[in-house]
Amino acid sequence: MPGEILFLAHRVPFPPDRGDKIRSHHLLKRLAEIAPVHVGCLAETDGDMAQESELAGIAASHFLARRAKPLPLAGFEALAKGLPVSLSAFDHAGLRRWIAGTLAERPIGTVFVFSGQMGQYVPADFGGGVMIDLCDVDSAKFEAYGKQGGLRAWIDRREARLLAREEEGLAHRAHCTLFVSEAEAALFRSRLRDPAGVRIEALRNGIDTAAFDPLAVAPHPELAAQAGPHLVFTGQMDYAPNVAAALRTAERLLPAVRKVHPDATFHVVGRAPVPQLRRLDGQGGLRVWGEVPDVRPFLAAADAVLAPLEIARGIQNKVLEAMAMARPVVLSPEAATGIDARDGEHFAVGPDDGALIDRTLALLDNRTAAEAMGAAARRYVVDHQGWAAMLAPLDGIVGARRAEAHRDAA
Repeated sequence: MPGEILFLAHRVPFPPDRGDKIRSHHLLKRLAEIAPVHVGCLAETDGDMAQESELAGIAASHFLARRAKPLPLAGFEALAKGLPVSLSAFDHAGLRRWIAGTLAERPIGTVFVFSGQMGQYVPADFGGGVMIDLCDVDSAKFEAYGKQGGLRAWIDRREARLLAREEEGLAHRAHCTLFVSEAEAALFRSRLRDPAGVRIEALRNGIDTAAFDPLAVAPHPELAAQAGPHLVFTGQMDYAPNVAAALRTAERLLPAVRKVHPDATFHVVGRAPVPQLRRLDGQGGLRVWGEVPDVRPFLAAADAVLAPLEIARGIQNKVLEAMAMARPVVLSPEAATGIDARDGEHFAVGPDDGALIDRTLALLDNRTAAEAMGAAARRYVVDHQGWAAMLAPLDGIVGARRAEAHRDAA
């Protein structure tokens, strides 16, 4: 056998309840079918730590520890060392020791790095294959943040510059660098100062269409008992692009919708809503739910799902989940990036506030058209976005490197 796999992730891949964890979860499951996998990852909450038994059930061995470094300390360390804050924040001495021991004791042929923060853990003298899933171009995201002005903009511009350097270095270190869509892969290629020898592949996100099945999920009883219409947004609600999208809807889109539908309610569903959102809860038709055990009942009860993100990288799982639940989705062009569905058939794209309002009202006012769009969306994800189909190329990518490693060793 060409060797076992060391899988490194910045967050424990259980439960698969947010974008990055959904992707890392399914990647880990598929890699475990290829070879024994040893998993090193970090946790942020008690809930994350409680997933250790799940991790032990799939990993040949594992390391899970809480990431407890305060962000200000990570920032000072990054400034002192000339590093991106992202790397300093995810640096953990215990994980480094475990990785060194695992590489010394186990026949590791491939290190699979999930997310750029974890590339720092691959030893310079490791002679096996290295695969890095950057998912999306984080440096481009920080560049977008850096255009907003103020002290934070300076911090974001610094992070963008240093992360771009780190991302390119990782791509040269890796046998193959993965991205979540062809658009992200093309963007990364366009930003490389030295593209020679860099192999880049797109490995798209999938969706669990059995779990996100409208026939298997009852609408949330509280929403079902209210007249509506109900507009739903899901996501991690301390993540800046999600916060901005929710505020955009609450402040600029929802008031226009409520002029036509006075009882319309906008439901923000997701963990850790920031104080700015919580203060708006109950005002002007806005309901901030915070963390819920399951987003699917909210999607099942939605008359439309909104995703008006102005900064979005990669493929938005929130969009795929809503489509799988046969809901009509109104979204920005940024949120539609990487999903090869058709505007007007599978979802409704609005390039600005006015268009988003018009498309939302059109769906609310034509239930037949809304249901047809939801049904078409469901068919699209079932036919084109299942995880098995999305991860099928992984066998060839990993297998090719493992075959090379076997030839080199022979």
